[in-house]
Amino acid sequence: MKKLAIYEPALCCSTGVCGPSVDEDLLRITGVMKQVKEEDDVMMIRYNLASNPNSFVRNQNVIDTMQNEGQDSLPITVLDGEIVKIGAYPTNEEISEYLGIQLVKEAIQ
Repeated sequence: MKKLAIYEPALCCSTGVCGPSVDEDLLRITGVMKQVKEEDDVMMIRYNLASNPNSFVRNQNVIDTMQNEGQDSLPITVLDGEIVKIGAYPTNEEISEYLGIQLVKEAIQ
């Protein structure tokens, strides 16, 4: 099973609709996660620094990256234990490639 994990900065919510403005990337990632959840043999999970600090501590690669590059390195995307992207959310195309699945565009826009 392929596992894609996104380690996010401290957020008040994961949807992107809280706060003074809507975060389009968070909305997109939330939609992608709903679609990935329906797939077999792949898993996608998000860890928020404020809500899941222990998940950060348990991943030495993430801790090392944050210590070397600071909070600007977040979000950090990890595929099967290896960092594949730093400082930005993965695109839909990247997620498709990482997990070997086809995303339905209507479900994630």
